[in-house]
Amino acid sequence: MKYIFVAGAPGSKWSSVVKNIYYSSSIDRSDYTVERTYWHDASREMQLMHLGAYWDPGMEFGGDFLELDQMTKKECEREFDRPFTEENNGVRIIKSHVFCLHLEFIVKTWPDCPIVLVHRPDDACLGWWVKCGHFGITYPLYHDYYHNLREMATHIKEQNTGIELWRNKNSCVPVYDNHDLCYKLGIQLPPEEYRQYYRTSDIKVEINPPIFRRK
Repeated sequence: MKYIFVAGAPGSKWSSVVKNIYYSSSIDRSDYTVERTYWHDASREMQLMHLGAYWDPGMEFGGDFLELDQMTKKECEREFDRPFTEENNGVRIIKSHVFCLHLEFIVKTWPDCPIVLVHRPDDACLGWWVKCGHFGITYPLYHDYYHNLREMATHIKEQNTGIELWRNKNSCVPVYDNHDLCYKLGIQLPPEEYRQYYRTSDIKVEINPPIFRRK
Protein backbone atom coordinates (compact mmCIF):
# COMPACT_ATOMS: atom_id res chain seq x y z
CA MET A 1 0.00 0.00 0.00
CA LYS A 2 1.77 3.12 -1.25
CA TYR A 3 -1.04 5.66 -0.83
CA ILE A 4 -4.00 6.52 1.35
CA PHE A 5 -6.42 8.67 -0.63
CA VAL A 6 -8.60 11.15 1.24
CA ALA A 7 -11.67 12.76 -0.34
CA GLY A 8 -13.88 15.45 1.16
CA ALA A 9 -15.35 18.83 0.33
CA PRO A 10 -14.00 22.10 1.77
CA GLY A 11 -15.36 22.48 5.30
CA SER A 12 -15.91 18.73 5.74
CA LYS A 13 -13.29 18.79 8.53
CA TRP A 14 -11.23 16.36 6.49
CA SER A 15 -8.03 18.14 7.52
CA SER A 16 -8.69 17.16 11.12
CA VAL A 17 -9.17 13.54 10.04
CA VAL A 18 -5.80 13.66 8.26
CA LYS A 19 -4.05 15.46 11.13
CA ASN A 20 -5.05 12.79 13.61
CA ILE A 21 -3.45 9.95 11.63
CA TYR A 22 -0.58 11.98 10.13
CA TYR A 23 1.75 11.35 13.08
CA SER A 24 1.45 7.59 12.84
CA SER A 25 4.92 6.06 12.39
CA SER A 26 3.50 4.34 9.29
CA ILE A 27 3.02 7.65 7.44
CA ASP A 28 5.53 9.38 5.17
CA ARG A 29 5.61 12.96 6.50
CA SER A 30 8.29 14.26 4.16
CA ASP A 31 5.65 16.47 2.47
CA TYR A 32 5.64 18.64 5.61
CA THR A 33 7.06 22.17 5.43
CA VAL A 34 6.24 25.23 7.51
CA GLU A 35 4.87 26.86 4.35
CA ARG A 36 2.37 23.99 4.03
CA THR A 37 0.69 24.70 7.36
CA TYR A 38 -2.31 26.75 8.44
CA TRP A 39 -3.52 27.54 11.95
CA HIS A 40 -7.05 28.61 12.82
CA ASP A 41 -9.23 29.10 15.87
CA ALA A 42 -12.61 27.99 14.50
CA SER A 43 -12.93 25.61 17.46
CA ARG A 44 -12.19 28.56 19.84
CA GLU A 45 -8.62 27.43 20.30
CA MET A 46 -5.79 28.29 17.92
CA GLN A 47 -4.63 24.98 16.45
CA LEU A 48 -2.51 23.73 13.58
CA MET A 49 -5.11 22.17 11.28
CA HIS A 50 -3.70 22.11 7.74
CA LEU A 51 -0.40 20.33 7.30
CA GLY A 52 1.32 18.53 4.48
CA ALA A 53 0.54 18.87 0.80
CA TYR A 54 -2.90 19.36 -0.77
CA TRP A 55 -3.75 18.55 -4.38
CA ASP A 56 -6.47 20.49 -6.21
CA PRO A 57 -7.00 22.73 -9.25
CA GLY A 58 -5.38 26.10 -8.65
CA MET A 59 -3.29 24.80 -5.77
CA GLU A 60 0.37 23.89 -5.36
CA PHE A 61 -0.15 20.34 -6.65
CA GLY A 62 -2.90 18.61 -8.63
CA GLY A 63 -3.62 21.44 -11.04
CA ASP A 64 -4.89 18.96 -13.66
CA PHE A 65 -6.87 16.76 -11.31
CA LEU A 66 -10.25 17.83 -12.66
CA GLU A 67 -9.26 15.53 -15.54
CA LEU A 68 -7.67 12.92 -13.26
CA ASP A 69 -9.39 10.07 -15.09
CA GLN A 70 -7.80 11.24 -18.36
CA MET A 71 -4.29 10.94 -16.92
CA THR A 72 -2.18 7.80 -16.95
CA LYS A 73 -1.30 6.02 -13.72
CA LYS A 74 2.32 7.09 -14.19
CA GLU A 75 1.34 10.75 -14.67
CA CYS A 76 -0.84 10.66 -11.57
CA GLU A 77 1.83 9.06 -9.41
CA ARG A 78 4.42 11.54 -10.59
CA GLU A 79 2.16 14.33 -9.30
CA PHE A 80 1.27 12.46 -6.08
CA ASP A 81 4.96 12.02 -5.28
CA ARG A 82 6.18 15.53 -6.08
CA PRO A 83 5.99 17.02 -2.54
CA PHE A 84 7.67 14.06 -0.86
CA THR A 85 11.40 14.14 -0.33
CA GLU A 86 12.15 10.67 1.01
CA GLU A 87 11.95 7.22 -0.56
CA ASN A 88 10.30 4.21 1.07
CA ASN A 89 9.48 6.17 4.20
CA GLY A 90 5.93 4.96 4.78
CA VAL A 91 2.49 5.39 3.29
CA ARG A 92 1.74 8.69 1.56
CA ILE A 93 -1.52 10.52 2.30
CA ILE A 94 -2.88 12.08 -0.89
CA LYS A 95 -5.79 14.46 -0.30
CA SER A 96 -7.85 16.30 -2.89
CA HIS A 97 -11.34 17.76 -2.89
CA VAL A 98 -11.83 16.73 -6.52
CA PHE A 99 -11.13 13.09 -5.70
CA CYS A 100 -14.84 13.13 -4.81
CA LEU A 101 -15.50 13.22 -8.56
CA HIS A 102 -13.07 10.43 -9.49
CA LEU A 103 -13.62 7.71 -6.90
CA GLU A 104 -14.29 4.93 -9.42
CA PHE A 105 -11.10 5.77 -11.33
CA ILE A 106 -9.04 5.74 -8.12
CA VAL A 107 -10.40 2.36 -7.02
CA LYS A 108 -9.77 0.78 -10.42
CA THR A 109 -6.31 2.27 -10.83
CA TRP A 110 -5.03 1.66 -7.28
CA PRO A 111 -7.08 -1.31 -6.03
CA ASP A 112 -4.69 -1.95 -3.13
CA CYS A 113 -4.93 1.63 -1.81
CA PRO A 114 -7.88 2.63 0.41
CA ILE A 115 -9.98 5.78 0.09
CA VAL A 116 -11.08 7.65 3.21
CA LEU A 117 -14.35 9.51 2.58
CA VAL A 118 -15.17 12.48 4.81
CA HIS A 119 -18.67 13.94 4.61
CA ARG A 120 -20.77 16.66 6.22
CA PRO A 121 -23.92 18.40 4.89
CA ASP A 122 -23.39 21.15 2.31
CA ASP A 123 -24.39 24.05 4.56
CA ALA A 124 -22.27 22.74 7.45
CA CYS A 125 -19.27 22.49 5.12
CA LEU A 126 -19.66 26.01 3.79
CA GLY A 127 -20.23 27.49 7.25
CA TRP A 128 -17.20 25.74 8.74
CA TRP A 129 -14.96 26.70 5.81
CA VAL A 130 -15.95 30.36 6.26
CA LYS A 131 -15.32 30.13 10.00
CA CYS A 132 -11.87 28.67 9.35
CA GLY A 133 -10.84 31.71 7.34
CA HIS A 134 -12.54 31.34 3.91
CA PHE A 135 -10.39 33.06 1.24
CA GLY A 136 -8.02 34.23 3.96
CA ILE A 137 -6.77 30.64 4.35
CA THR A 138 -3.08 30.81 3.49
CA TYR A 139 -2.53 27.11 2.75
CA PRO A 140 -3.91 25.65 0.66
CA LEU A 141 -4.97 28.60 -1.51
CA TYR A 142 -8.53 28.49 -2.85
CA HIS A 143 -8.73 31.63 -4.99
CA ASP A 144 -7.80 30.30 -8.41
CA TYR A 145 -10.46 27.60 -8.68
CA TYR A 146 -13.16 28.35 -6.10
CA HIS A 147 -13.14 32.13 -6.75
CA ASN A 148 -16.04 33.31 -4.52
CA LEU A 149 -18.58 32.04 -2.01
CA ARG A 150 -21.21 31.25 -4.64
CA GLU A 151 -18.77 29.09 -6.59
CA MET A 152 -17.51 27.52 -3.36
CA ALA A 153 -21.06 26.49 -2.45
CA THR A 154 -21.53 24.99 -5.92
CA HIS A 155 -18.29 22.98 -5.69
CA ILE A 156 -19.10 21.75 -2.17
CA LYS A 157 -22.48 20.47 -3.37
CA GLU A 158 -20.91 18.83 -6.42
CA GLN A 159 -18.21 17.12 -4.36
CA ASN A 160 -20.58 15.91 -1.65
CA THR A 161 -22.91 14.59 -4.34
CA GLY A 162 -19.96 12.72 -5.89
CA ILE A 163 -19.30 10.99 -2.58
CA GLU A 164 -22.97 10.15 -2.03
CA LEU A 165 -23.53 8.74 -5.52
CA TRP A 166 -20.43 6.58 -5.36
CA ARG A 167 -21.16 5.43 -1.82
CA ASN A 168 -24.68 4.35 -2.81
CA LYS A 169 -23.22 2.00 -5.43
CA ASN A 170 -20.24 0.65 -3.53
CA SER A 171 -19.46 -0.98 -0.24
CA CYS A 172 -18.12 1.49 2.32
CA VAL A 173 -17.42 0.80 5.96
CA PRO A 174 -18.14 3.37 8.70
CA VAL A 175 -15.27 4.54 10.89
CA TYR A 176 -15.87 5.78 14.43
CA ASP A 177 -12.64 7.43 15.55
CA ASN A 178 -9.04 7.83 14.45
CA HIS A 179 -7.93 4.65 16.23
CA ASP A 180 -10.58 2.72 14.32
CA LEU A 181 -9.40 4.39 11.13
CA CYS A 182 -5.78 3.39 11.78
CA TYR A 183 -6.88 -0.18 12.44
CA LYS A 184 -8.86 -0.34 9.22
CA LEU A 185 -6.04 1.25 7.24
CA GLY A 186 -3.53 -1.15 8.72
CA ILE A 187 -1.26 1.58 10.09
CA GLN A 188 0.19 2.19 13.53
CA LEU A 189 -1.61 4.46 15.98
CA PRO A 190 -0.37 8.05 16.34
CA PRO A 191 0.74 9.38 19.75
CA GLU A 192 -2.08 9.51 22.29
CA GLU A 193 -2.48 13.31 22.09
CA TYR A 194 -3.91 12.80 18.61
CA ARG A 195 -7.34 11.46 19.48
CA GLN A 196 -10.51 12.20 17.57
CA TYR A 197 -14.06 10.89 17.90
CA TYR A 198 -15.89 11.57 14.66
CA ARG A 199 -19.40 11.78 16.11
CA THR A 200 -18.23 14.37 18.62
CA SER A 201 -16.59 16.28 15.78
CA ASP A 202 -19.79 16.10 13.69
CA ILE A 203 -18.08 14.23 10.87
CA LYS A 204 -19.06 11.13 8.93
CA VAL A 205 -16.03 9.07 7.95
CA GLU A 206 -16.07 5.91 5.85
CA ILE A 207 -13.45 3.77 4.14
CA ASN A 208 -13.82 1.68 1.04
CA PRO A 209 -12.67 -1.96 0.96
CA PRO A 210 -10.17 -3.45 0.92
CA ILE A 211 -9.68 -2.99 4.64
CA PHE A 212 -6.25 -3.67 6.04
CA ARG A 213 -5.33 -5.03 9.44
CA ARG A 214 -2.19 -4.23 11.42
CA LYS A 215 -0.10 -7.26 12.25
